[in-house]
Amino acid sequence: MRYFVKLAYNGTQYHGWQYQPNAASVQETMNKAFSVVLNTTLNLMGAGRTDTGVHAKEMYAHFDFEKPFDLVSLVHKLNSYLPKDIVIYTIIPVHADAHARFDASKRTYEYHINTFKDVFSQEQSWYFHQKLDLDLMNEAAQLLFKHVDFQCFSKVNTDVNTFDCTIFEANWKQEKNTLIFTISANRFLRNMVRAIVGTLVNVGLHKITLADFTAIIKSKNRDKAGFSVPAHGLYLTKIEYEYITQ
Repeated sequence: MRYFVKLAYNGTQYHGWQYQPNAASVQETMNKAFSVVLNTTLNLMGAGRTDTGVHAKEMYAHFDFEKPFDLVSLVHKLNSYLPKDIVIYTIIPVHADAHARFDASKRTYEYHINTFKDVFSQEQSWYFHQKLDLDLMNEAAQLLFKHVDFQCFSKVNTDVNTFDCTIFEANWKQEKNTLIFTISANRFLRNMVRAIVGTLVNVGLHKITLADFTAIIKSKNRDKAGFSVPAHGLYLTKIEYEYITQ
């Protein structure tokens, strides 16, 4: 049987989801927990990678296991074993060919900026005190819908076959002292969201114009785009599958 695991994690102490030989990762921590609790070696396949320090309010992974087990009991045992910064919400039986990474039809991220220093969210949002023009940043965000090639926002050394992404949503909102950027797409390139936010911040600071923003996208040149904002303000918030009701 194949199963999907719905989980969340605070990424502060981890070098991302993906297993790394000399650094703590969420995948390695999950693999160990499942292997111990189910008394066999298991390797979970995640829906995607997250960078060092990035958080996930909703992440999916899949694994295969032959013997029957009680889903509710397993979730309880795993949460008791896992560290406090990782939680499993549910385990879902799926069809044998279901794939957590390749079957995802939509992914959503949020980036959080605190405009006032908050000592209780130092690792959960980026503190940025300069005044930003949120209306202009929203105008620039709407320009993303006119494009599909986002090579300018991708890390240079990456093994993807295409830089094309379909953007479904992109907008800023303010909640008290927090600015939240929400973006959804069918797929994301490495470092893409953090590079988009950094470039939009330059728009909000009036360092670049809307015309400049469009020219950056058309250039396909990462050097022309803005800086990559800190990882600790980024959250993977939702992953959607056609066969999973959320």
